[in-house]
Amino acid sequence: MSMQRFGELLDALSFQPARNEKLRLIVEYLRATPDPDRGYAIAALTGGLHLPNAKPGALRALGAAQADEILFGLSYDYVGDLAETLALIWRAGPSEETEVPALADVVTALETASAKEVPALLAGWLDRLDATGRWALLKLVTGALRVGVSARLAKTALAQFGEVEPDAIEELWHGRAPPYTDVFLWLTKRADRPHALNLAFRPFMLAHALDEAEIALLPAADFRAEWKWDGIRVQLVADGDQRRIYSRGGEEIGKAFPDILDAMNFAAVLDGELLVAELGTSDPVEVASFNKLQQRLNRKTVTPRMLEEFPAHVRLYDLLDEQGEDLRAFPFDQRRQRLEAWLRAHPHPRFDLSPLIPFETWGELAELRAKARSEAIEGLMLKRGDSLYMTGRVKGPWFKWKRDPLTIDAVVMYAQRGHGKRSSFYSDYTFGCWRDDGQGGQELVPVGQAYFGFTDAELKQLDKWVRDHTRSRFGPVREVEIGLVVEVAFDSVQRSARHKSGVALRFPRISRLRWDKPAAEADRLETLVGMMAEG
Repeated sequence: MSMQRFGELLDALSFQPARNEKLRLIVEYLRATPDPDRGYAIAALTGGLHLPNAKPGALRALGAAQADEILFGLSYDYVGDLAETLALIWRAGPSEETEVPALADVVTALETASAKEVPALLAGWLDRLDATGRWALLKLVTGALRVGVSARLAKTALAQFGEVEPDAIEELWHGRAPPYTDVFLWLTKRADRPHALNLAFRPFMLAHALDEAEIALLPAADFRAEWKWDGIRVQLVADGDQRRIYSRGGEEIGKAFPDILDAMNFAAVLDGELLVAELGTSDPVEVASFNKLQQRLNRKTVTPRMLEEFPAHVRLYDLLDEQGEDLRAFPFDQRRQRLEAWLRAHPHPRFDLSPLIPFETWGELAELRAKARSEAIEGLMLKRGDSLYMTGRVKGPWFKWKRDPLTIDAVVMYAQRGHGKRSSFYSDYTFGCWRDDGQGGQELVPVGQAYFGFTDAELKQLDKWVRDHTRSRFGPVREVEIGLVVEVAFDSVQRSARHKSGVALRFPRISRLRWDKPAAEADRLETLVGMMAEG
């Protein structure tokens, strides 16, 4: 009954908002489930399963075969979730098999099956599972669990199960493959702790958002300041020819950045910000917008043209390990000195230092922050000079002091159903600004999409408004009447050839519903274009 039990776990997690209760549910599942099924369950919760031949198109074809294409499309539009729709609409046929499949059997079969074989496998399993089990199977196949469990939370539950520290799990996790047999042997006291693999990931130290009321209480002399660069946080781990680039979540992303891997001819672990820069143009290197970095992210292959047009660069923050010496227990000031000396000994145009900003008072630093509107700067980082490099978001040693967001008033143009708990609500909104239509009038052009920033009560209001003011339907998307204005906050705006408007917003979110404002008074596209110099 393992697949069924996994379905019950996912179902319970999706309806449980409390973090501690989610941890309890996962720990109880691990205790009640044998190997290797519990290892595959943890892999699913942490995003460690890859089933490339199980395509969404195959699931839609199964659904259309069950109910005809039009009925399935209407059902999918109403439910808003492919796995849930197919699980509910499935009518079990006669089957010679009656035994419910084990989770491990499902995973191993899908890992070896061809794309042509997958539909028949799925149909056989769906016939033998109830609605919850079918839903869990399909969520597993699509990889979109969406049950409110992060990889970090799942690993914390694993640590609780084995009565070890979460950092102990993180230190040996990366590089291991499901079902993590050696890890479970250790956690169940049947074997010694496995050795961390070469080039292991070290969990990042994170910063708390600075409460403006708190800053006056902090002793300015105890802190160091540097810019918060607008790229992605990475960890460079190298030991000669063995090299890895990890994202903040611990994913290995080196394949997308061979130009950085080639430059990692050292034995060290470095913490820094991955950016795109024009190499050799200035010192320090001039940093490009995040929009250009996006051209390199999530690429399985990188063309020579991309390498030339969007050269990667890492601005270094910290030195965690040098020649096998763990420096995380050293204070920040000492690690910084070691980092500066290390870079002098290992100069490379792909790397530079994130400069420290001299200041004496918080007022002086606030003025510098207010003037910082470069595309590549999000704000400031404040780090205590005596802070050790600790895992996670420890309040007190490090703070992030982000610059105030930019805002515009935009008009909602389209709405789409959400996922998970929001699958019954129109919660994803495309919004636009006005521009001249070339015929003496004006038209709305989409400039972004947002799906958070409002309360649950406001979501219900928005959903009702969308349903009452729908102009046209396009599958799960509704075009709405021109009438609702929302205040949108965002970190920056960049030029983008991929968007009809010619601009792209960085981290857009809805900050206020402007029920009071006529749509005709919303902002124009020129206003956003003018913000490029600011953002």
